[in-house]
Amino acid sequence: CEYMTGGVVTALGRCGVNFGAGLTGGFAYVLDVDRDFVDLYNHDLIDIHRIKPESMEAHLHHLKELIRRHVELTESSWGFEILNDFRTFLPKFWVVKPKAAELGTLIESLSEAA
Repeated sequence: CEYMTGGVVTALGRCGVNFGAGLTGGFAYVLDVDRDFVDLYNHDLIDIHRIKPESMEAHLHHLKELIRRHVELTESSWGFEILNDFRTFLPKFWVVKPKAAELGTLIESLSEAA
């Protein structure tokens, strides 16, 4: 997600150091199985938030649909495993956004850009 200016990325694997450097638009969903993403992202430019089912239902459904589509197109066994145990994996996901972006408008901004 370096120099990302719009859209959405879903990272189901490990991320490298300085994730989000240059992220000025769009957002990402990052699966943090090893629980070390907090040490890897660019703290100066981006904010990260856990997906809370009770207050972020739109993100929950959007993420699940993105993974479902990924599995449909690629037959990814890892994606299939995540979908089959989605409630267990959900707390391991981060929403990653530019500091200037409002969390509540991220999904809406995708529709407006389309």
